Amino acid sequence: MDTGGSSESPTEPKNPKRGRPKTSHKAKESSLKQKSPAEFFAENKNIAGFDNPGKSLYTTVRELVENSLDSAESISELPVIEITIEEISKSKFNTMIGLIDRERVDEELYDDFESAKAREKRLAKEARIQETQAKKAALGKKMKEPASVKGVKGRGEASFYRVTCKDNGRGMPHDEIPNMFGRVLSGTKYGLKQTRGKFGLGAKMALIWSKMSTGLPIEIASSMRGQNFKSFCKLDIDIHKNIPHVHLHEKRENKDKWHGAEIQVVIEGNWTTYRSKILHYMRQMAVITPYAQFLFKFISDMGEKNVTVLFARRTDVMPSVPLETKHHPSAVDLLLIKRLISETSKQNLLQFLQHEFVKISKTFAERLIGEMGPDFSPNMSVKSLTSQQIVRIHQLFRQAKFDDPNGDCLSPAGEYNLRLGIIKELQPDMVATYAGSPQIFEGHPFIVEAGISLGGKDVKQGLNVFRFANRIPLLFEQGADVVTRTALKRINWSSYKINLMQDKIGVFVSIVSTKIPFKGTGKEYIGDDITEISSAVKTAIQQCCVQLKSKIVKKLQARERQERKRNLTRYIPDASNAIYDILEKISQNKEAKRHRYEAEDNELLEKVSSQEITEISLRDHLTQHVEQVDYEMALEYAAQSGVSEDPREDIYLNSLDGSHNYIDFQSPIFVFRLCI
Repeated sequence: MDTGGSSESPTEPKNPKRGRPKTSHKAKESSLKQKSPAEFFAENKNIAGFDNPGKSLYTTVRELVENSLDSAESISELPVIEITIEEISKSKFNTMIGLIDRERVDEELYDDFESAKAREKRLAKEARIQETQAKKAALGKKMKEPASVKGVKGRGEASFYRVTCKDNGRGMPHDEIPNMFGRVLSGTKYGLKQTRGKFGLGAKMALIWSKMSTGLPIEIASSMRGQNFKSFCKLDIDIHKNIPHVHLHEKRENKDKWHGAEIQVVIEGNWTTYRSKILHYMRQMAVITPYAQFLFKFISDMGEKNVTVLFARRTDVMPSVPLETKHHPSAVDLLLIKRLISETSKQNLLQFLQHEFVKISKTFAERLIGEMGPDFSPNMSVKSLTSQQIVRIHQLFRQAKFDDPNGDCLSPAGEYNLRLGIIKELQPDMVATYAGSPQIFEGHPFIVEAGISLGGKDVKQGLNVFRFANRIPLLFEQGADVVTRTALKRINWSSYKINLMQDKIGVFVSIVSTKIPFKGTGKEYIGDDITEISSAVKTAIQQCCVQLKSKIVKKLQARERQERKRNLTRYIPDASNAIYDILEKISQNKEAKRHRYEAEDNELLEKVSSQEITEISLRDHLTQHVEQVDYEMALEYAAQSGVSEDPREDIYLNSLDGSHNYIDFQSPIFVFRLCI
């Protein structure tokens, strides 16, 4: 037996230190990384609508306009908003960032380089196309427009734009401006209330896109009511730390006592591809906010590309400001209940239930506490609740029956404003509007308003759907939206005398709620899977169709009456000629046969014989009779329509100057303002 051998296993390495790499706890910890909110949105910019340069330009305009509207409405000021997009040439942009233009040295290095062989091939293709077109022209054949041969375009070619938005809103406190623009997920729109914003990012995402595409800071000028100075701030954002990087922050003289905000940002964009989307957005915003005035400008070095559009104000009646509300018990989750407990100032459970939620009275709160079990009492400290007790509260909230929340906290556009906006922008032949009563889904109140127009300018044949959520237009992903699907699949248009193929139909639906159930990452459409909303949209559209059907039927009756009059008038000459010939022949008969006729007939024949009645006079009498019958039918139509037979004249009412106390009496089609 070999007792002097090694006791090590043959599979065990002789030097264990060499077989195992060193892994320290420090190295493991360093592999864990944390992203700031700004960094997350910078890497996932498509979530906020910054998919590409073109859509980024559109989204920047949208965010700035909506912020301006919110700011003006918060102080009950009729919004006056100026939005300008200025195209910046490459040389001008290089000057702005301090970069000197350099001529190319190595042409083949660039993506847009065209080799001699590629150029020869392109020119040969162009020559063949021209030859084919010449042969067709010689034979007299109809020629199609030749497709243009695209030149080589480099990937590095970018277009830059300076976007400026100025308003007459609330303005911003001087010291809060850096954090309001330079810190993502910090703002004033995170309470439970109806808001225009989708993510609460506002102009912050435009600043992030500016930093990513141009590296230039954003410039903000702001002043609040009564301030004798104007705040000016130039800043960008530290994306990794999610903090503002201030370049300049100072107070300047405010000679003209202006209040509001003016924001200027330089970004990469694409006006050519998103021109129509931006203009459609501005037009639809003018429809849903007819009390606002928008001045839109696009400025370019090429004069023919310049655009200036004024969307004038049509009314000074503004919707009420949305109110912040409390959560409905059926719409909360465990995380929210825990947050409310940590933030509440109430001491005991009874006060917490009564004051932190809607539709829980003192009596009902006591009943809920009694149902929770012996471990709960009205006077127990709400801060002492265990995790199990919080789960019990959540379970009871899901099972108990609560009254539905009312819609007092919501601020719809109003049927009057919606009708005015449609008339102002589309100038339709007919329009009908309807405002539904507040309804509930998942514990959140919502209101659906609808309008349908027939005819009008810049409206295509068929169905034209205009969607609004919390009074902002939705332009993308229309096919999957509840409004589009309802209008296409659930409405029998022919039963309302509307031709879906030939008529120019505008369908306008506005949904406001404390929670809009958007679908998709971009939040551009409302899903069709919520029965309450789908049913309310269908009802609103149908109510508009019923109104239109009544108008269409009356219009058809008037058209039939006019057609009947036109036909009768057309046959008057032939009828009067035939009747006069018969009367003339009878009047020439012998006296012996005249005893067959009545005295009135004999009198008529004598007038014909004496030329007292001629063909011309008979024609005039028939014309007067047709006119009289038409007038009587018109009076009957007017009486049925509720229209006075007296001629109508335009009445122009001047707006009152100065400040007045008044009360508004609102109707779907007018607002009566009584000055006190």
